Amino acid sequence: MKITFLGTGGGRFSTISQRRMTGGFRIDNLNGINLHVDPGPGALVRTYQFGLDPRNLSGVFISHAHTDHYTDAEVLIEAMTRGMTKENGVIIGSESVFNGFKDWGPCISNYHKSKSENVVLKPGDIRKFPKFSIKGTKTIHGDPTGVGFQIRTKNINISYTTDTQYFDDLASYHEGADIFISSVIRPGSQSIRGHLCSDSFIKLLKEIKPKLAIMTHFGLKMLSDNPVVEAKKISDASGVKTLAAFDGMALDVNFRRPDKSVISSLKDENSLLYRREKQNTYQSSLRAHENDELTIGKSKFDKGTTIKKDFTLSKR
Repeated sequence: MKITFLGTGGGRFSTISQRRMTGGFRIDNLNGINLHVDPGPGALVRTYQFGLDPRNLSGVFISHAHTDHYTDAEVLIEAMTRGMTKENGVIIGSESVFNGFKDWGPCISNYHKSKSENVVLKPGDIRKFPKFSIKGTKTIHGDPTGVGFQIRTKNINISYTTDTQYFDDLASYHEGADIFISSVIRPGSQSIRGHLCSDSFIKLLKEIKPKLAIMTHFGLKMLSDNPVVEAKKISDASGVKTLAAFDGMALDVNFRRPDKSVISSLKDENSLLYRREKQNTYQSSLRAHENDELTIGKSKFDKGTTIKKDFTLSKR
C-alpha cells in the first residue's frame, strides 16, 4: 500500500496562493483499491505530475463542500468512468457534497453521479466493501455535514480527520488507528474555529496513540513557521512519531511497523507519462515550426493584413 500526497496546502489563502499544492492525497493498492481523497484544485494535474494515473481510480472521497477539498472531483470521476462511458467505482462524501445543505454544495452534478455507486457518509455510519470497510467520523467545521473516515482492512487501519476543531469525543471516532492523517492548519496554540492547531493535535494524539501520525493541509501561518520543525515538537510532546507531509511525498506502508514505513519524494521526472507527453509536444512544435519567428502575410481569404506594432490606449 502506498499513500501519496498530491498537495499539502489548505485553507482559503494557502489555496489561493498555491504556496503548497492542494490536490489532496491518494491511497493506492488498498487491497487492490485506489482511492483519491479530497481532490482540491490541481488534483488532476498533480496526479500526472507525480507519475500516477487517474484512470485507475476505484473511488473518490470528498469530505465536505469547501473548494480546497472538492474542486477536481468531477474530472477525476470522469477519468474513473472512462469519460462517463463506463459504470465504475464509488463516490463517497458528505450530505452537502451530494445533495447540498443550506449554503454548502452540492459539489457533484447528477450527471457525474450517474456512473458510480454513491455513498453519503455520516458520522458513525459504517459501510462495508469486499476488501475494506469505512466508518464516517464526526467533524466540527464550517460545513456542518463534513465527515472524516476510518478505513479498516485486515492489515491496517487508516484514519483521516479532514478539517475539524478539537472536541471531547473526537478521539473516540479514530480509536484503533494505525496511521492517523490529520489537517493541522496552524502551529502551536494559534487555534482557529473549525480547525486543529499543533497543541490540539498533540492532545488528540495522546488520546488515540496511533503508530504513525501525518499532518497535512497547512495554512500560511504553519508554512511560515516550518511544518517539519513543528512535527518534531509534536512527536516529542505526544510520544507518537509525527511526519509533516510535503508535496509529492510517497509513503510505502509497513503493515507491521507503520512507524518504519519508507518515505520517498516524487519528482516530475519520475512521471513517464508526463515526460513522454512533454517530449512529444516539443518535437511536434519543432515539426510545425511553432518556434520560428512569427510572420504575417497574405492568405487565400484576404489581400493581406496590416498590424500596427505600436499602439496606445485611447483617451476618453
